[in-house]
Amino acid sequence: MDQPKICIIVPAYNEEASIEKVIKSLNAHDDTLIIAVINDASKDKTKEVAEATGLANVITLPCNLGIGGGVQTGFLFAKRLNCDIAIQFDGDGQHVAEEIPKLTAPILKNEADVVIGSRFVGNNETTFKSTAMRRIGIRFFQWLNSILIKQKITDNTSGFRAYNKQALDLLSEQYPVDYPEPEAVILLGRNGFKIKEVFTRMEERDGGESSIGGLKSAYYMVKVTLSILITAIRPTIKR
Repeated sequence: MDQPKICIIVPAYNEEASIEKVIKSLNAHDDTLIIAVINDASKDKTKEVAEATGLANVITLPCNLGIGGGVQTGFLFAKRLNCDIAIQFDGDGQHVAEEIPKLTAPILKNEADVVIGSRFVGNNETTFKSTAMRRIGIRFFQWLNSILIKQKITDNTSGFRAYNKQALDLLSEQYPVDYPEPEAVILLGRNGFKIKEVFTRMEERDGGESSIGGLKSAYYMVKVTLSILITAIRPTIKR
């Protein structure tokens, strides 16, 4: 592959405090990247701030679809542009643009269909500190998903991921709605996609609020667990 066509999908909901910095960091890293900000009906000025940079395609959804709908919209956009690789990249400033080559390298070498940026793989140290409840959830999904796809995935909740064309085709048609990352691992793993993890740095968010906190954490655990189990028993998809 000479010069891969790469689309960066940035789902954003009320990210006016961070979105400009995120877009400019991506463009400064590589000005050939196609940046797609999926503005999920934000109530603040995310749309205006993103458009003012002049560096991103800003797609504003007519109503709030949640993270799953936002990311899937990005997949459809990347597929329409016939991109070779699509990368999911948070709009809150937690992901680091300079880490993108770590995700794309295994795909370009045909070593993986999907690459997950992990905070925990290997013996690397991360400065990122999540809450106790999140750490419990991360451990739980690490255990559950490893059983179901017979591969240890250390960071199932990471939203920093790269997908090749085949994975993009599947996920643009089928993608979990709520809290999709752990369930997407099962969907991909059960259907024969090669998944690889690489260590990537993660920063504290620049602004806004996490969609998972308080009582939502318990709801998240139950809902995602049920969704994972249902996905695991579904017939595999012919490719």
